[in-house]
Amino acid sequence: MIYLVLFLAIGGVESFAALLLHLPVATPTTITASGLLVQEVILLSAALAAAVILGVLEGRALAVYGLPGAASFGPRFWQGFVWGLVMVSGMIFLIRLLGGYSFGELALRGAALWGYAVLWGLVFLSVGFFEEFFFRGYTQFTLAWGTGFWPAATLISAVFGAWHLGNRGEDIAGAVFVFVIAMFFCLTLRRTGNLWFAVGLHASFDWGETFLFSVPNSGLVATGHLLNSSFHGPVWLTGGTVGPEGSVMAFVVVALAAAIFSRVFPAKDDH
Repeated sequence: MIYLVLFLAIGGVESFAALLLHLPVATPTTITASGLLVQEVILLSAALAAAVILGVLEGRALAVYGLPGAASFGPRFWQGFVWGLVMVSGMIFLIRLLGGYSFGELALRGAALWGYAVLWGLVFLSVGFFEEFFFRGYTQFTLAWGTGFWPAATLISAVFGAWHLGNRGEDIAGAVFVFVIAMFFCLTLRRTGNLWFAVGLHASFDWGETFLFSVPNSGLVATGHLLNSSFHGPVWLTGGTVGPEGSVMAFVVVALAAAIFSRVFPAKDDH
């Protein structure tokens, strides 16, 4: 609770400063890449600052909470990055195989294409850092001390899923998927020992949805996407307004990913 209060206080001050500086901050009705980037940087810096403050009081380094500097953008991050792209591609191609997705034509060309590709990459790298650290960094570490790793992971993942219901276009099926993939993120934390794999996976998965395949991401439809793609078919297949995260195919892909990951990264002491 102290961490949450600190996070909200620091984030509030930073948001007020952003408004004074006339920075483009995202709102529920105005969603742009630049606005989301500012928003996510504010959230991430607030989450890290609150953890640093409490870490000093508790006598712990920031690295203890899942982001060791020595592993920054190392093999685990890039492994996760590849897994995220493969997973989102698998979801889309399964939907397409059953007739529910069309690529359409290019929506961007030239400098605009590469500019938005990089900008959305920065946005979702920030999203990956913020959401993984805030939900599975300090919070997971602290709750696990009192309840054990998996009870804490289950509770936090449920909150993570419910939190996404605040997105316009999100529904229960999408929120359940968010819970499921959050548990998968927790599995990667448990097996790899830190959050770098999860950050890479989270960033590339969201980038693949929003920019590469140009579909709704947890109900959010963004401007500056690569394709004029479209969904057609039943909601169970396409996910409807939620996007592929509301599709049955999303659950199939995450189940397969969890099974493969568990074999590639076997448990050492998973209780």
